[in-house]
Amino acid sequence: MNFLNFIKKDHKILYLVVFSILFFTIQTNSKEYNPKLYSESSKLQQNYSSANDPIVYYAAHTRGNMQLAVANNGSWGTFGQNISDPITGQQIQSCVYPKNSEIVFLWVGAMWIGAVVGRDTLVSCATEDYYSVQEFWPDPNDSFYVESIDESSPFYSEDARSEEDIVSVYTDTFTNVNLTGTDPANQRHKPLGIKIEQRSMAWSYDYADDFILFDFKIQNIGIERLEKVYMAIFVDGDVWHKTNRDGAHWTDDIIGFLPDFPAPEGYGFRDTVNIAYTADNDGDPTNGAWDSKSCLSVVGTRVIRTPSDSLKYSFNWWATDYVDDFGPRKSETANNPYRYFQSSEALPKSDREKYFVMSQEEFDYDLLYTAIDHTADGYKPPPPDAENYADGYDTRYLLSFGPFTINPGEKLPITFAWVGGTDLHQDPTAFERLQDPNNPSAFYNQLNFDSLANNSRWASWIYDNPGVDTDDDGYFGKYRVVVFDSTYVIDTTYVIDTVPTVPDTITIIDSGYIYNSADTFYYEGDGVPDFKGASPPPAPKFWLTPKIGEIKVRINGMNSELATDQFSGEKDFEGYRVYFGRDNLKQSYSLFTSYDKLNFNKYYFKSNLRPDPGFVLTEAPYTYDELVTIYSDTLMGFNFNPYLYDNPRNTFFYKDSLFYFAPQDYNASEFGVNTDLKKTYPNQSYPSSFDKDSVDASELTDDGYFKYFEYEVVIDGVLPSVEWFVNVTAFDYGSPEVGLASLESSLDNNALSTVPVYDFDDIEAGVYDIYCYPNPYRGDQNYGANIENRNSLGYEGRRSTDAEDRNRRIHFANLPPKCKISIFSLDGDLINTIDHDKDKYDPKAGVNEWNLITRNTQLVVSGLYYYVVEWDSGSFIGKFVVIL
Repeated sequence: MNFLNFIKKDHKILYLVVFSILFFTIQTNSKEYNPKLYSESSKLQQNYSSANDPIVYYAAHTRGNMQLAVANNGSWGTFGQNISDPITGQQIQSCVYPKNSEIVFLWVGAMWIGAVVGRDTLVSCATEDYYSVQEFWPDPNDSFYVESIDESSPFYSEDARSEEDIVSVYTDTFTNVNLTGTDPANQRHKPLGIKIEQRSMAWSYDYADDFILFDFKIQNIGIERLEKVYMAIFVDGDVWHKTNRDGAHWTDDIIGFLPDFPAPEGYGFRDTVNIAYTADNDGDPTNGAWDSKSCLSVVGTRVIRTPSDSLKYSFNWWATDYVDDFGPRKSETANNPYRYFQSSEALPKSDREKYFVMSQEEFDYDLLYTAIDHTADGYKPPPPDAENYADGYDTRYLLSFGPFTINPGEKLPITFAWVGGTDLHQDPTAFERLQDPNNPSAFYNQLNFDSLANNSRWASWIYDNPGVDTDDDGYFGKYRVVVFDSTYVIDTTYVIDTVPTVPDTITIIDSGYIYNSADTFYYEGDGVPDFKGASPPPAPKFWLTPKIGEIKVRINGMNSELATDQFSGEKDFEGYRVYFGRDNLKQSYSLFTSYDKLNFNKYYFKSNLRPDPGFVLTEAPYTYDELVTIYSDTLMGFNFNPYLYDNPRNTFFYKDSLFYFAPQDYNASEFGVNTDLKKTYPNQSYPSSFDKDSVDASELTDDGYFKYFEYEVVIDGVLPSVEWFVNVTAFDYGSPEVGLASLESSLDNNALSTVPVYDFDDIEAGVYDIYCYPNPYRGDQNYGANIENRNSLGYEGRRSTDAEDRNRRIHFANLPPKCKISIFSLDGDLINTIDHDKDKYDPKAGVNEWNLITRNTQLVVSGLYYYVVEWDSGSFIGKFVVIL
């Protein structure tokens, strides 16, 4: 589906060549100008010179735990602004992580590509430090669109690779200065002649929802060979809570590079991580404690795939407030003369300066270590205000790799991951107690990179599945072997004889043969991209029907129960879970009920398991009937019951093997008995066909769904005057053969909300009147969440960051699905109107709300007000009192 087709005209996000008109009048040596401080007025405007100019659009990744705005011009992030997502209509920030936390981690990120073309050194970039250039533009003839592997998604496509692909094409061939701008060195853009096909991918799976993969195909569409090509990922990362969007909060960030990390299998192995990261310096505690505004996480960039394994990498960072700036620089040597930048110590402005930084193959020390003398490593001495920089600053980094050559017509692949990690900050007092610019290791060593490193590993595994021979050439990837005793290991490189009795670690790159006991761990794939992983079943289709004090949930699970895992190819559906909560944050949901099949995991005793013998799980679960058939002995009168052998102390011995059997989930499989879920049509047989045109009408519901997969549950005892969110997930039994636990569809997606009031059939029959609440509305009753602690979750303004006067609400209930609400003062002046237009079956068809703001955008005053509700077949007049 073409992306442009679902963007309404009023949703077009006009991009910012960023303050282009303003910047064209600024001299390049006017360093006192800080563009971030003036971005509020820019509103992402674009300077067009022609109706045929290309237009930059944004789309938002929202499927996983990482919310990221992606443009179709080689950039991601919105320069600190809010934009309207053209799919959901919701306002989104540059990058919010974790999802819905309102904690932002990005000002803007951008692609840079530099090369030598003849006698020229050229760099094309989507944006840079001064945000004054945009040298990549979408080709008007190419699409910007969304695809999904989710068969229930309106963007489903067999060509999709993830649950949420955003695809775009752009080039650097535009030379109109009104579009490209001039760089801070006052140079006009000279194209390299490249075309980039970009696909960004997101998943909601529990192990894959903290990263987004970007895959590029970079093509030389010019006539000249591009020599000594370097690519770079430019990231201006700023960390702040939505309510703290100011210079005080984006100027205290830390930046660094994590090269490796202990592998989760242990035994001394270390994973190559190679991730550049940005985080807040102290996590923003309040009075020595964490709160909902604390920025505890970290977000970074990892290069996953390059055109060659022999490329060289650089990591450079610099900090600036556009008055002073600093970045680590190597001192001049005989083989490497020092390059002075134009009017700056650290900020590269011209193409030659940018290319110099990209191609230096230099790895800078972390910002926390700025005050430490690194001259022994070839760096210049620390700057005079090094301690100030080391405590956190407004920073950006450049992660570069190359060189390579692109011939005319040639297309090269690049893949990188945008990765988040939670809980970097553990102790709200650590920065204050431990951070010493002259001895930063005490603070750095207590930072927790576990989540970032693990998510980085999974990002590389989704790209290229370890232990999977994708192209059937007999190579399954790189693996590690752990040898525990006297064992001979032979491979093409070396022979290891007697291994000490203390566990040792051996890495085998090529194929080997193990003569004795060892454990093998694949840690890299076969080099052929997969872009897939084990997936949970898709969430079922469900509907809500409110009643006073209860919510009826109708479920149709055909898609969930028939889906095959994209990775294993198996139908591994296990059950459903029904959640409800007062808002749609994952941590706010409570489990109401669940259903799962009657089945058991079979664990068997492995005597040669290292380092200690024990029970292992390697097979899919068995149903109760399967186990009874396998292990019962009718001749001996033995009827097998798996519940009698349910833990390692109650084992079952069979044919020289020892087993025990544990329920896969809760075995809540008896509808209406040990689960509140019920079959809507308990006597309905399995469908005779899944072709709706060929089955008997009795197999289908009135709205065309298969009755066999229909379920229902009633959530009762809920307050009738507030909004409730409901979500229904599906889960599988996992992939025991690869050690992957049960996977559940995401709670972050597909939620529905309703207010449990009477439906309009009863209202229209005259059984119940329309009403509003609270009535009277009293400003002294603190209906809202505590402004100082949004976690208090009051009646109104839950999780909201708006001002208190913009969080007030009067609710109207028992409304007709389609009506007009007019609010009048006692004198008959029209205060405001609300157009209520809902489908009769919408779970919120009977409710609406007013924020106590007049049509002149002012808060109402205390007084008596009348409201008139009008619909096709009637009207209603009511009144309410406001006391502020």
